[in-house]
Amino acid sequence: TMQSHERCSVVEVMGRGAGHLAVYVGLAVGASAILIPEQKFDFEKDIIEKIRENQCNNKHHFLVIVAEGVGRTTEIAERIKRQTGMETRVTIIGHVQRGGTPSVRDRVMASRLGHYAVMRLLEGISNIVVAYRDSRICHIPIKEAIEMNKELDFYMYKVSKDMGI
Repeated sequence: TMQSHERCSVVEVMGRGAGHLAVYVGLAVGASAILIPEQKFDFEKDIIEKIRENQCNNKHHFLVIVAEGVGRTTEIAERIKRQTGMETRVTIIGHVQRGGTPSVRDRVMASRLGHYAVMRLLEGISNIVVAYRDSRICHIPIKEAIEMNKELDFYMYKVSKDMGI
């Protein structure tokens, strides 16, 4: 309906402190803009000008992905509406995005990770986090895992911005 009704949808995804999910969602759906906590943005340049430029190129539907840590999604949508005159819709996905039917890969990976964890327990190894790193299953001491901070892949962010039309 977004396309047929010439609307702008502003979709909030999880990401209070990190934009990983927003970047991948935005890339997957061809978002017009992706707003993440790690990257400052210029509302006029990164959203409004992009919408106006694309309207001149006969595009009349837009999708803006917002990581929840960026700000109030309703205010972002209202500002887009006010500055472009375009009808906007807000969708806050919340924890629904954690659900869904697992794929074959999900089920196989869960089995592999579970098996690895049980094997470590049988060996007397505990207080670990089982992980998939560098294409292999491994474990990390829980204290180290708690302190880890996964950096945003800014290359993927650039790809998603370059691909958004």
